Amino acid sequence: MSHPIDIRATYLGAHALPQKYKENREDFIKKIIMDLEIIKSENLADYVDVFCESGAFNALETHRILKRAKELGFEIRVHTDEIDSIGGTKVALDLRAKTIDHLMAITDEDILKVAKTDTIANLLPSTSFFLNKNFAPARKLIDAGAAVSVSSDYNPGSTPSENYQLTLQISGNKLRMSPSEILTAATINPAYSLDIHKKVGSIEVGKEADILLLNCKNLDYFIYHYGINHTYAVFKRGKIVVKNRSLVEENFL
Repeated sequence: MSHPIDIRATYLGAHALPQKYKENREDFIKKIIMDLEIIKSENLADYVDVFCESGAFNALETHRILKRAKELGFEIRVHTDEIDSIGGTKVALDLRAKTIDHLMAITDEDILKVAKTDTIANLLPSTSFFLNKNFAPARKLIDAGAAVSVSSDYNPGSTPSENYQLTLQISGNKLRMSPSEILTAATINPAYSLDIHKKVGSIEVGKEADILLLNCKNLDYFIYHYGINHTYAVFKRGKIVVKNRSLVEENFL
């Protein structure tokens, strides 16, 4: 099955140190910075990301790479606080990152700092679920006033599932988010983080009518009845592109 989608690309060259650079981190960082110039000149990505974590890149290295990315005109993101809090959140806020991802190990002090900014706390509950790790403190972030989004983090290493509906249901069960908070975290907040909130992310006059119809009587049931594909139909720019014919139409209303 195929249908039209929009893609906003992110360059995450600084995710892990290749084996051949284990003894020479500096050369790899210089290579990433050189790649940034090529990627910008050829318009290959809109954002630049760094994994700031123990065993990956430290805060100083993260700042160096992302500062150059900002100078070249990229918007930035930071994956950090997944295992340890090593300063990645501070770097992200100093450089006004669009999102800070993971945040399973974020400190209470940093939660309050994030809440005072426009940077979105992007949580990845499926990663915690699959790796049997602690879940991000969504309640603390939301109650402090931070804007929260939720992503699948689909990848072969830590989240081998492309089931975004399940990710949202885990957000209710494990992150203790309410259905309305989850809806916001899956729609308008991600749209803001991608700079497309004027086109999509909510149903409003003048927007592009990217709409998902669910075969549920209410939003609470969608979060409650987990592991099930509730999709009834998908509209892209107002035109239907997917319809789940296995669902009985009269059950939709």
